[in-house]
This record gives sequence, structure tokens and C-alpha cells, in this order.
Amino acid sequence: MKKKQSVSFWAGAIMAASIAAICIISFFWMPADPEKMDTLNRFALPSAAHLLGTDQFGRDVLSRIMEASRWALLVGVCSVTVGALAGSIIGASAAMLKGAVRAVIMRFIDGMMSFPGILLAMMLVTVLGKGILGAVLAIGLFMVPTFSRLVYSMVLENKQRLYIKAAHSYGCSGGYIVLFHMLPDMLPRLITQFSSSIGGAVLLESSLSFLGLGIQPPTPSWGMMLNEARQFVLNYPYIAIAPGVVLLITVLGFNLLGDGLNDRLVKRRSKT
Repeated sequence: MKKKQSVSFWAGAIMAASIAAICIISFFWMPADPEKMDTLNRFALPSAAHLLGTDQFGRDVLSRIMEASRWALLVGVCSVTVGALAGSIIGASAAMLKGAVRAVIMRFIDGMMSFPGILLAMMLVTVLGKGILGAVLAIGLFMVPTFSRLVYSMVLENKQRLYIKAAHSYGCSGGYIVLFHMLPDMLPRLITQFSSSIGGAVLLESSLSFLGLGIQPPTPSWGMMLNEARQFVLNYPYIAIAPGVVLLITVLGFNLLGDGLNDRLVKRRSKT
């Protein structure tokens, strides 16, 4: 069991680190201009000049994948950060409150969770607007219920502990207790959820871009590249396989990393 947990953690860490490395390298070097069109080299096969070939406009596929990694990780990390902060505040507030206010807040969160993920994100991005900022806010709001529920349950659990009751008896405010007494204990589970959620956020951003609601041209996105490759995939499969594989590695890597972190942190917590 221990070996299986280690494999999950290290496999996820290597995959996530590989995508992060591609993102960092793209700021210093790319094989070609990812937005430059060369109609004379449309659908060029993978070669030394174009390692992953060119697309229907003659743009270098590898360069577009590298630049798209910047936006995928930016949207993924920023949107999960927005969701984690807003969700944690809402969940902690609901847990510390009582009566009808708590019930109203949690029923609202339950209502958000009842919507299918992609449908809710489409509704939000339609209201907030297309583009990177709209995608970050829409996916961030989609992540709010997950973190709200998690923090809500953890705060309710911690409220019953003796040291929390002692802090109340000394006159500490609810916000102070959550921030300085409960947060250190909740942090491992929040880190695990944060890591796992990045993969889901990247997949959701790619889905929105695939539908034309996320990152807009000429800025490349893995979802947009897959959408553009649909009509040519039978004759030129390499222009769809490359972004699809990178997207798969990213989502799988962060999910495995989250699972591995959860196993390690839970085990360490049980020892203490």
C-alpha cells in the first residue's frame, strides 16, 4: 500500500513538474512564433524544423502548445485560488454562524453544486464575458462550493475540540479562532484539495475554449487547438494528438499529485 501511494505521488509530481517546466521554458525559448502563419507549410509533418508539425495555417504546433501551457496554468492556479479563498470564507462563516443564516448559506451552496460543472461555467462566462479574466472568474466561482463544503465540515469538526472551546471562553472572536487555531490543522486537506482542483480547472478552461467561450484567438489554448483540429483529424491526426496528450498529462498529473499528497498528509497526521 505504501509503495502504491509513493508511485501515485511521484508520478503526479513528475507530470506536473514537466508541464511547469514547459511553461517556464516558453518564456525564454520557443521553436517559432506561435502566432505566425505560413500558408506554404500548412500541415507539415513532424520534422527537425517542426518537431510536432504545423496546423492548418502553417503555425508551429509545438510552439502553440508551449505558449498555451502558460495560460492553462495561469487560469488553473488563479481560478482555484479565487475559489479557495471565497469558498473558505463562506464555509467558515456558515459553520461559525447558527440558525437560519447558516441554513440559507449552505442551501445556496448546495444549489450551486446541483448544476453540471460545464453548464454552470458556461452560464457564468456568458455573464462575466469571454476571455482569460472571464474564464478565471467563472471557473473560480465554480470551485467555490467544493471549498465551502470542505471548510464547513472541518470547522464544524474542530468546533467540538476542547482547545477551541477554551479559546471561546477567553473571549477570542470567531474569525481569530478560525484563522489562528483551526487553519493550521485544516491546511493539509486544503493543500490537497487545491492541488487536485488545478487539474479540473485546466480541463474546464480547455472545455470552455473548445466551445469558443474561454481564451480567444489569436492566443493559443489546448481546447481551441483541439477544436480547430477536429475537421482535419482523420488526415492529419498529429495536430490533435499533441495538445490532447499534453492536456491529459496535466489533468492526470495534478489529480495524482493531489491523491499522493492526501495519502502522505493523512498518514503524517495520524502519526502525530
